[in-house]
Amino acid sequence: MAKNESLAVLHATLDFRRIIDVPGYDKIKLDDATRFIATMNYGYAGTRELNEALASRFMVIEMPSISSDNLKKLLQREFPNLKNTYLEQFTGLFQDLQKKNENSEISTKSVDLRGLIGSIHLMNKGLEANKALQMGITNKSFDDFERVLIDDVIHMRIPLKLERGEIFTD
Repeated sequence: MAKNESLAVLHATLDFRRIIDVPGYDKIKLDDATRFIATMNYGYAGTRELNEALASRFMVIEMPSISSDNLKKLLQREFPNLKNTYLEQFTGLFQDLQKKNENSEISTKSVDLRGLIGSIHLMNKGLEANKALQMGITNKSFDDFERVLIDDVIHMRIPLKLERGEIFTD
């Protein structure tokens, strides 16, 4: 997370002045084609509110959460050997976790697409589904009560003893 002092340097860079002032050196004028793109996962650990001066120098593009159809396409592309049954179940699992988060029942920590994909990769390598999901999703939360809720959501869709051969076609 950037410190306020470093963010303040960006003010002159991002507004009409378009310069970078290097103390003890000189002012560097930016080329007209220079663009800055910043990303922020609002509400995510490690992020904080931008101050008004910095926020006013950006245009904001609100990105929606991944849709069920797009998540299925992503999982199919990443795991072409994933059986349809479990394509549906993993997609549903992620959507269920998103709903729990939207209803403030769980934090964003376990609504982790990289964690889900990593878990499925572990399953494809032979790790039992329950253990893989625990490592990739459940254990992202450090609150015991929240872990129980997450495990309940997982167990509603994924059997406790699920092996690789049941999940993948080859």
